[in-house]
Formats: sequence, structure tokens, C-alpha cells
Amino acid sequence: MLDYSQPLLDFMEMIPTNERVILVGSSLGGLSLAYAMEKFAEKVSVAIFLTAFMPDTSHPPSYVMDKYSELSPKEKFLDTKFSIQECAGKPKTTMHFGPEFTASMVYQLSPPEDISLVRTLVRVGSMFREDLSTAANFSEEGYGSVNRAYIVCQDDKTITEDFQRWMIENNPVKEVKEILGADHAAMISKPQEVCNVLLDIANNYN
Repeated sequence: MLDYSQPLLDFMEMIPTNERVILVGSSLGGLSLAYAMEKFAEKVSVAIFLTAFMPDTSHPPSYVMDKYSELSPKEKFLDTKFSIQECAGKPKTTMHFGPEFTASMVYQLSPPEDISLVRTLVRVGSMFREDLSTAANFSEEGYGSVNRAYIVCQDDKTITEDFQRWMIENNPVKEVKEILGADHAAMISKPQEVCNVLLDIANNYN
């Protein structure tokens, strides 16, 4: 997971110490936000989780992923293919979203042309549970000290509204916004609404 987040960490490293940024992460990107917040807390004015996985400081970083897996039956993933691969001598669970899962569970409210494009761009990914389960907890002094906002997408079938609200209850945030009619890819299914909400939150932390 740390390697996955490295481009963001490299970018944060380049930001001058007297400047602050607003970070936005969607889906698995929420964990990348957490790593950036942990290491560069003083450079982040607010981190916005857009229907994203949001860890806490009381449990291992894998906690929300483990809970998600417990509550998500394998049938939910339809034609997604899972496999175990060796990575640096350690097993890693990988996944490859199938066309049925992509169209009906991730982008079900997005334009057909975007779904067609997505199908050509899908790559093998991972939820990084093995890496996250052995990583140190995020700290209150780092990750926990940064302002957080969460954008709930009520029609997300991948990370359901119930699970989004469970994460918010598990680790309360400063601000919660909602977007109706947005699937898991809210930036595609409701781009203008996402833009408006992001600007609204950003203005509160100017």
C-alpha cells in the first residue's frame, strides 16, 4: 500500500512547508490520503474522503478493509477474478474487476461511453489487506490531527451508504456532505455536484 501511495507522498514532499493543500481521495484512495496525512499533517488543511475507505487510529490500517470483507459476500463481486500472487516473497490477494461488476456495481449510473472506456482501462488491483494488517496504526498526532470531511454517495453499490456511515461513526469527521444519484465513481456520474461540494468544503478551510 505504501508503494501504491508513493506518488502522492512524493508530491507532498515537494510542497513548501509554508503552504497547505486540500486532499481528495475516492475508494481505495482514502488509504493513500491517510498515509499522506500521517507524514505531512502540517501541510494539509482538510482531507476529503469521497465515498472512500477511511481508517482510524485505534485499529490496524486494515481494520476497515477487514470489516468491509466480512460484510461483503463474494457473490457481490459477480465476475471479478481474485487470485493469490507472490510479491516480494509475501502472498498478496489481487482482483480484476469483470465487465458485469464494473457496469452494474461500480459505474451503474455513469454514462455508457464512460463504462466502455473503463472496460478498456481495467487493470489488476489489490485491497492490500496483507500489507495493511502488519502496518503500524495511524497516529493521533499525524493522521488524527488533520481536519477530515466525508462525502456520502447514497447510490454507491460498491461501498454502500450503510458502510460509509459506519466508517463515519467509527471515526467521526468535521463535516459530512451527501450526493444523491451518484454511483461509486461520483466524479463521473455526478461531476458538477462533486465539484460544488468540494468547493463548499474547501471554502470552509480557506
